[in-house]
Amino acid sequence: MQTTFTAEQLKDPAIQRSNEILRNCVHCGFCTATCPTYQVLGDELDSPRGRIYLIKDMLENERVPDEKTVKHIDRCLSCLACMTTCPSGVHYMHLVDHAREYIEANYKRPFSDRALRWILARILPYPTRFRLALLGARIGRPFRLLMPDARLRAMLDMAPKRIPPVSRNDDPQSFAPQGQRIKRVALMTGCAQKALNTDINDATIRLLTRLGCEVVVAEGAGCCGALTHHMGKTEESHRTAARNIRAWAREMDGQGLDAIVINTSGCGTTVKDYGHMFRNDPLAEDARRVSDIAADVSELLMQLDLPVGAEKELTVAYHAACSLQHGQKIKTHPKTLLKRAGFKVVEPVDSHLCCGSAGTYNLMQPEISAQLKARKVRALEAKQPDLIAAGNIGCMIQIGSGTNLPVVHTVELLDWATGGPKPPAMEARVQAIKDVPILR
Repeated sequence: MQTTFTAEQLKDPAIQRSNEILRNCVHCGFCTATCPTYQVLGDELDSPRGRIYLIKDMLENERVPDEKTVKHIDRCLSCLACMTTCPSGVHYMHLVDHAREYIEANYKRPFSDRALRWILARILPYPTRFRLALLGARIGRPFRLLMPDARLRAMLDMAPKRIPPVSRNDDPQSFAPQGQRIKRVALMTGCAQKALNTDINDATIRLLTRLGCEVVVAEGAGCCGALTHHMGKTEESHRTAARNIRAWAREMDGQGLDAIVINTSGCGTTVKDYGHMFRNDPLAEDARRVSDIAADVSELLMQLDLPVGAEKELTVAYHAACSLQHGQKIKTHPKTLLKRAGFKVVEPVDSHLCCGSAGTYNLMQPEISAQLKARKVRALEAKQPDLIAAGNIGCMIQIGSGTNLPVVHTVELLDWATGGPKPPAMEARVQAIKDVPILR
């Protein structure tokens, strides 16, 4: 694609990077075949190719974003399926992130949009605030039909039936390995996950220590910054990310780290991009070091001696989170591990398509998100599994709200298969079946 940025514009590192990306695009349109929003809406401007044209025009002409441009860029899930499909290597993620940063700085949204984004940015990355918000949502759920905005109804629907108690495993500390230490790793405990589902981090710690890892929860580490980063709130996201970089760099410079383990794939994609995000920052070198050893939990488990499990009478439908398969290019590890543990693994049709969660997307674009969720749930249930496994809390919450099947994290199943407790979501499902009255 030909671009016409001026020499003055190209002095801006963000413009320079976007120019490189735009020039790689050859208009082939392969991306439209795998774009979820194009599949649902059928509008060229709701495809990566269409959005690329909009972004190019906006950046080149330095114009104030208009409502049309903002609408179509807001509708992007950042699922990155287009990057998997693109034969030209167009790095759409960096381009759309730059566009969102530009929109945030130059476009005045309607008050309701600004208020919603402000609330989400002030609540979701903070576990204590998020817990209080979830409690408020549970109280307000009976009144959801009175809410005039579908986005507010989506926020009420997000609240789980049960808010788990705080897990003290998420506090800064170190967990000793069972037996000889093979690796020393830092576990990213996250933010929203600590409020929505504490079983995932608990299972991860049990499993990794069982397999010979010392697991460290670093002092000062927290939210990865992805939620605000994808809203274009760069200052906020970088401030959050910088705390992680400093916390993990201290551990690396102290007793050392073999890996920074992440069990929420949406966070993993962002942490692995810290090197790019901080390329022009004083923290650039430490950010690069962090990105270099960041690993999804499935990547680390492939390096460890996971025992071969006996065949189990359970069929697991594996949902591939977009941030894992497209963002991190990890496609086979979770399935390989589950099969090794003894589970029968099946995949739905169109497994490359997003479930519609996408960070805060299901709260800000509830209508499109609901359509994608319904499609994904139908595809998963068509495989007639006993349960569904995924590697991202957002996907788990999204899919779980549309099915009666248990939805668990991959690491919970691997923990169970190697001596840990049965995933609580499976136990809850069994109890729910028992509690159904039998009509005679």
